[in-house]
Amino acid sequence: MQIEINGDKIFAPLKNKWVTNTAEEKLKQEFIIRLVNIYGYSLEQLGQDIEIKKRYKADIAIWRSEKDKSKNLIPSIIITVECKAEHIKIKESDYSIGYNFASTINANFFIAVNLKEAKVFHIQKDNAPKKIEKLSDIPKAEILFDDKRIDKYIKETKSFTREEFTKLLTRCHNIIRNNDKLSPEAAFDEISKILFMKIMYERNATEEMIFSKAKFQADEKNYELVIRPKLKNEVAYLDQDYMQYLFDNTKRAFENDGIFEPKDQIKIKRNSFEMIVEELEAFNLSDTSDDVKGIAFEQFLGKTFRGELGQFFTPRTIVDYMVDILEPQEGETICDPCCGSGGFLITAFEYVRNKIDEDIKDEIKVIKEKYFDETFEKLPLKKQQEIDTKVQGLISKLNEEFEIKNNKSRYHHLSHNCIFGTDANPRMARTAKMNMIMHGDGHGGVHHNDGLLNVNGIFENRFDVILTNPPFGSRIEKTLKITEADKFTDVERIKKYQKIYGSAYDEALRQVNDNVGNSLLDLYETGSMSTLTEVLFIERCLNLLKPGGRMGIVLPEGVLNNTNLQKIRDFIESKAKILLITSIPQDVFIASGATVKPSLLFFKKFTKEEAEQWEKIGQNAKLEISRKYESKTNEILKKLELKGKLTPSTVEKKKLRAELKEIEDNILHEVRMQLKREFNYQIPVAAVEKAGISSTGSQIENELEPLAKEFKTFREKNKLWATNAEEITYQIADKEIRRVKVVEGVFSEPEVFYGK
Repeated sequence: MQIEINGDKIFAPLKNKWVTNTAEEKLKQEFIIRLVNIYGYSLEQLGQDIEIKKRYKADIAIWRSEKDKSKNLIPSIIITVECKAEHIKIKESDYSIGYNFASTINANFFIAVNLKEAKVFHIQKDNAPKKIEKLSDIPKAEILFDDKRIDKYIKETKSFTREEFTKLLTRCHNIIRNNDKLSPEAAFDEISKILFMKIMYERNATEEMIFSKAKFQADEKNYELVIRPKLKNEVAYLDQDYMQYLFDNTKRAFENDGIFEPKDQIKIKRNSFEMIVEELEAFNLSDTSDDVKGIAFEQFLGKTFRGELGQFFTPRTIVDYMVDILEPQEGETICDPCCGSGGFLITAFEYVRNKIDEDIKDEIKVIKEKYFDETFEKLPLKKQQEIDTKVQGLISKLNEEFEIKNNKSRYHHLSHNCIFGTDANPRMARTAKMNMIMHGDGHGGVHHNDGLLNVNGIFENRFDVILTNPPFGSRIEKTLKITEADKFTDVERIKKYQKIYGSAYDEALRQVNDNVGNSLLDLYETGSMSTLTEVLFIERCLNLLKPGGRMGIVLPEGVLNNTNLQKIRDFIESKAKILLITSIPQDVFIASGATVKPSLLFFKKFTKEEAEQWEKIGQNAKLEISRKYESKTNEILKKLELKGKLTPSTVEKKKLRAELKEIEDNILHEVRMQLKREFNYQIPVAAVEKAGISSTGSQIENELEPLAKEFKTFREKNKLWATNAEEITYQIADKEIRRVKVVEGVFSEPEVFYGK
């Protein structure tokens, strides 16, 4: 088919008549011809300017077949056409009304078209209108024949987009490796800088501000003629090439995020930069769905870091399991003090975000069922239109909850107030921020900082959930001191956090400020028991948790039953309940580069009442058991204190002190046993042979998935998440959300520990 134009008229085959040749009409006819010639649709299954149910109007509609169209069934694809200048991209505001319309009538796809592009979306049934899946191409006619073909097409299209994006990132990385001869880690740093530049452009995007090679070259001419001479005269040290000028703008844009150092520079050649910019033109990161670009970025990270940089990551199957076990909820604060590339934070963020999505989806379903009931079709057209307008208004109001930039939305609260992490490696901290941006944001709470030290919003008694895989096997030297460099000195940020957290933040700063010159080990009770990093991080995580908070941590198998670490186990048991221990095969971490066999441990920090109960039982037990040994203890002490001729010899003193030490150990042991009898609860232990990933990194059976479901049943039965507060309320902007809590459950004998 071809366009037919005669003077000021254009032929519309779907209407079988000549119509006025406006720009919008021409665009409609061009798109109809494209659907026929390229995608295989027949005119008999297409419609133009179609009114549906006397309430909706589509610029173009596509039915699965001519038969469906003749029966006046709901079209499978709804298309809106809007004519704007060729350089103007389709924005969300351009298609939101059309998408809501397509979603309300339960079409399969929605397409927004203008002179520049066509955006294709799959509509998830009964889902929130903003919860959309963007596809890379228009489905061909044969795809619409049945639901199985549609599902297969969606899966393949999304997979293709993700795969292509992963390949694109790898190509960009290789350009730097080959052209600039940089090390793998340096090359990764440079690609990160350019990706942040692209994100900055897209965040501030106007139609004139496009991150492309052609735009770069055009803007450079203006920069060299106008801006650079001015900078050279007024601020000589800012005289630099256009590439560095753009990067400096990016650093300023992310200044509050602590991503780049003030003196950071672009360290690649001009032609490398242009080649990468040209490669990145293929993707608009703000348009690409979070799951596509997020997983693509993770795949790129996994290949780059495991293959070249020697870093290892917690496998996704383990991360998913640990998040499933702890079930973070909306409104809860989540932290990883050793966040690495951000895997735990991202998965927790997505877990809570999906709960918000499901909640809003259910609300939309209720609204539709309420207003579009069996009596709706019998109403007069005017009344139907009034109801429809009301429904669209209610749905639009719910849609506002998905807007991260809206500081009253649930998405904004999640991404800005609930996700926190630190990593001591600046590259890892920057990577985590980038990774989180790719997955939908939440990066603002991630900092480059020693995870054992307080920073910004990360301090004691603040978090509901901790998920972490700390470094283990290494030790912290006793000579490691807290220095002036560890102090947080940004006055403006300190004021900001004081406003948010009040006196708790002032107290948090004292952890570092009052201990400059002291050993880092002295900050922790366990520092006198062990210098192992994993031990200190156990205490750190328990300190970070609120009373009743939950923790999941990856540790070397044996930490809790190693006789050399009995004091550590006693310390942990005096602060938290052990919820679950899961032993996993070493193969899982071999694929990520680690060699130690790990276990996954889950704790719940004592509530205030539990801490008081533990303390009371311990004090009473110590008094009672000490009395039993009192006479023997006094006898030994009396002998040690004798004067004159009866003074015991050195050998006798040594023997007496050994007897005294034995009594003290017996008292401690018996107190510990009495605590176990009186502070009594069940500790489930599980060992899996297959955890979803083999030693080569390939996908295998995952026994963790059914285990998580089994634990959930156990957890609900025993009310493990309960606190002694009957209910907790929390605010999201002007909206109050209430979460009901139940009283503590009944506990049974803790007989089983792994390794026994």
